[in-house]
Amino acid sequence: MSKTAKSERTRTEILDAAWALIAERGASVSLGEVAAAAGITRQSVYVHFGTRGGLLLALVRRADERADIWKKFDAAFATPNPRERFRACLAVWFDFVPHIYPVASDLIRLRATDDEAAAAWDDRMNDLRQAFRQLIRGLDKAGELAGQWNVTKAADFLWAGTSVENWGLLTRDCGWSASHAAKTIAAALERALLR
Repeated sequence: MSKTAKSERTRTEILDAAWALIAERGASVSLGEVAAAAGITRQSVYVHFGTRGGLLLALVRRADERADIWKKFDAAFATPNPRERFRACLAVWFDFVPHIYPVASDLIRLRATDDEAAAAWDDRMNDLRQAFRQLIRGLDKAGELAGQWNVTKAADFLWAGTSVENWGLLTRDCGWSASHAAKTIAAALERALLR
C-alpha cells in the first residue's frame, strides 16, 4: 500500500471513529479521546487535521461524502417540473437529516460556546443555504414563487424551516416519525412559498 493510500485510510478511520464517539458522547470530546477510539496517537490526529476545528470540519464534510448528498441534490435539481424539483430537493434533505442528527444536534448545541463547532456547522449550512437559493431562484424564474416573497427571504425561510433543530423537535421531543415530520414540514413550506 502506498504512503498516500495508507494516510487516506488512517484519515478515514479517524473520521469514522470520531463520528461514532461524537454521536455517542457529544462534540466536546477531546482529540486524545478521538485518537484512543481510532487506536492511534493524538499526534497522528494533529498530523491529519491540524486542530480540533480541522477535525470537526472534515467530519461534517465526510458525512456529506458518505451519503453522496450533493450528487443526490444534483439529481433532484435536474427534475424538470419546478414543484416536483422543490419536493425532490426536500426529500433529499430529509432523507439525510436522520443520519447526521446525532452529531449535528450537538454541534448546534455547542455553537454559542465553541467556535470550532460553530465553524464546522456553519460551513455545511452555508452550502445548504446556497443550494436552497438556487432552488428558489429556479422557482421564481418559473413563476412558482408566491408573490409576497423575494428570492433571498424565501431561501432563508426554506433553510430555517428545514433545520435540523425543527426536525429534532418534532421527532425527538414530540415523538413524530421521521417520515411524518419530513412530509409535514415539506408540505407546510410548499404552501407558504409556492403559488
